Amino acid sequence: MTDQDAALPGHTYRIGAVSRLTGVPADTLRVWERRYGVVSPLRTESGTRLYGPDDVSRLTLIKRLVDRGDAISSVANLSLEQLRERIRGSDLPEATGAPQRPCRVLVIGSSLAERFRRENPISGDIEIVGLYPSRRAFLAAEPAPMKPDVAVIEYPTIQGDQVREIGELVAQCGAARAILVYGFATRSTIERLDARRLIPKRAPVDLQELRHLCTGDFGKTPAQAVEEPALDLSLPIPQRRFADADLLRIATASPSVRCECPHHLVDLVLSLNAFESYSAECEDRNAEDAALHAYLHAATAQARAMMEVALARVVAAEGIELHTPDGEI
Repeated sequence: MTDQDAALPGHTYRIGAVSRLTGVPADTLRVWERRYGVVSPLRTESGTRLYGPDDVSRLTLIKRLVDRGDAISSVANLSLEQLRERIRGSDLPEATGAPQRPCRVLVIGSSLAERFRRENPISGDIEIVGLYPSRRAFLAAEPAPMKPDVAVIEYPTIQGDQVREIGELVAQCGAARAILVYGFATRSTIERLDARRLIPKRAPVDLQELRHLCTGDFGKTPAQAVEEPALDLSLPIPQRRFADADLLRIATASPSVRCECPHHLVDLVLSLNAFESYSAECEDRNAEDAALHAYLHAATAQARAMMEVALARVVAAEGIELHTPDGEI
């Protein structure tokens, strides 16, 4: 990790750290800011972007909604609370039995666009949402009425200084994945492309092969994958429910149940308390890894709070009396 990615004092994060925390590629983040104003980071005198916890939370929620099919333009200006509410609504079970829609494909490139228009390799599993003869024509046009699942982009040649341009073009397409059809490029240049979002194919490429790539596993949206729980870094860390004296009292009490669950729960909470403190110290002392440790701190605190709820049930069931204020349940 470079110094450019490190967090500065006060738990603000630079663009590389925010990209890792939210899963939004840096190129996409720049486009979202410039085109939709999703967040307004602070700037240092040198022009470096600085993002706060609220920015990270907004981008995390927006990324989840966009991955599930929302257009970035429809969620970019929602407040943090509106985004949370929309996520809660989108977490409801979907109705079963709905027909699977075709894969939406956007094509950029003179020869590819013409071939798609002329040869029309379209079947019921493909829907073309835009054909553009060039990158310039795409950028000058109005956004496609529907968000594409896959963008098929043609570059006759790719030079090293075009890697970032390609990344930003994929971000502006709004597609979760892209197929890059190229004529000539060095191996090192191809290796610099974002392999998570781009699949390079050396020209010439058969249109039926492209259709199969679009409709295969590569063309599926990330919403089909297992989603990791999102942590809201803008929320306060939950307060400890049990003081150390309370945990000691619970650990030494004789349980009425035959198993050792009360003692095991105390051990878990103590371990989580220790790691929560450790990760918070790392977040303050290690600027290079502050983003990672902020995530670990929040995740551990959330896990600790959940285990404390479980321990509180055990305490109530066992009739263990706790006298310290922090141990009131």
